[in-house]
Amino acid sequence: MKGIHSILIAFSLLALACSLASASDPSPLQDFCVAVKDIKNGVFVNGKFCKDPKLAVAEDFFFSGLNKPGNTANPVGSNVTMVNVDALPGLNTLGISLVRIDYAPNGVNPPHTHPRGSEILLLVQGTLLVGFVTSNTDNRLFTKILNPGDVFVFPFGMIHFQFNIGKTAAVAFAGLSSQNAGVITIANAVFGSNPPINPDVLTKAFQLDKNTVKYLQSRF
Repeated sequence: MKGIHSILIAFSLLALACSLASASDPSPLQDFCVAVKDIKNGVFVNGKFCKDPKLAVAEDFFFSGLNKPGNTANPVGSNVTMVNVDALPGLNTLGISLVRIDYAPNGVNPPHTHPRGSEILLLVQGTLLVGFVTSNTDNRLFTKILNPGDVFVFPFGMIHFQFNIGKTAAVAFAGLSSQNAGVITIANAVFGSNPPINPDVLTKAFQLDKNTVKYLQSRF
């Protein structure tokens, strides 16, 4: 009886492992799956409608322009040029994407999170202060000053930021573990939601007076 009990436990653990494994995205069942917007042209489905592989061309796997600086003439002084599945259809189902980030002096990529991916950032020009904050209840800050050639990783889902502390423009490239990692900029989401979050909620949550909350909402 003891042996049978052990076998039943083993099968239960195996079933649990299989159920957990099935929660992840399935592996691609073909060499590639070039995304198409018009479903009339799609013959395979693997996250998105896909172009018939026989009709794929080299341009489906090509993007040009990351050598060009982004426009940082905006309130935060930074610009993100994204190369995700929407810009490069051949990324579909591959689980990766790339961005170029330009920073004016004192420019910031504000605190944000990627709900569908982790990030690895390489600084190629300038000096950045970067960091991320762990989840509740620790809220521990990991921060570092980066110089050209330095690399920093932002774990999946963590709120993170980059700030140009140098006197010249800065440039970084980042890889993300998703074809479309998404981005939630904290201030924009909280104070610029549509429709606005009830000011009483934000007054209580941020321990601010209502006039300050309404002012912040007007800024976003």
